[in-house]
Amino acid sequence: MSSSETGNDAGTDDDTARTEDTREQRHPAVIATAIALPVALVVGVLVAAIAVSRSPVHDPVALGPVDAPDAASAQCTSLLDAVPENLGDYAAAELADPAPVGVRAWVSDEENAEPVVLRCGLPRPIGFDVAAPLQVINGVQWFEVSGADDGIDASTWFVVDRGVYVALTIPGNSGPTPLQDASSAVSDALPQQPLDPAPLQ
Repeated sequence: MSSSETGNDAGTDDDTARTEDTREQRHPAVIATAIALPVALVVGVLVAAIAVSRSPVHDPVALGPVDAPDAASAQCTSLLDAVPENLGDYAAAELADPAPVGVRAWVSDEENAEPVVLRCGLPRPIGFDVAAPLQVINGVQWFEVSGADDGIDASTWFVVDRGVYVALTIPGNSGPTPLQDASSAVSDALPQQPLDPAPLQ
């Protein structure tokens, strides 16, 4: 065997050793990447599934029509655009078709909880006269009609100092926040106007 052939064989052996060393150095990194990608994918799917399971799916809220002659007015449109997505612990809900004009609803995550319902453009509420007691909340004057006399655990509050009458029906266990949040939206969207109560009979 010539010296040149021996040299070539030695060079080939060196190259093979380097290639094997390189493979050994890259091999753990390749394995780690191969493991990490599927694990990350599985974790992502689990997180998405948990997020979906924690987002309660509510049926659309079915509401019947009521007398609301100003429901399609510009003032009601301004108010409905201004109301927040959440009123306290209640989140905005979809309305079942056919949805009344001038209406919004919010639902709670609590099982069998009644929704909070806002209706805009109503006539002057019965009972709102010059002797009616009012409450001022965030600069808005409200007239309350309690459902207790009819065995209903809810109250309907009427905005009485704006250009349109607005009613907010609130379940009895909802706390004060929905009314406070709605008051802020009314105050921002509708200019205050003088009261127009019915005279005493």
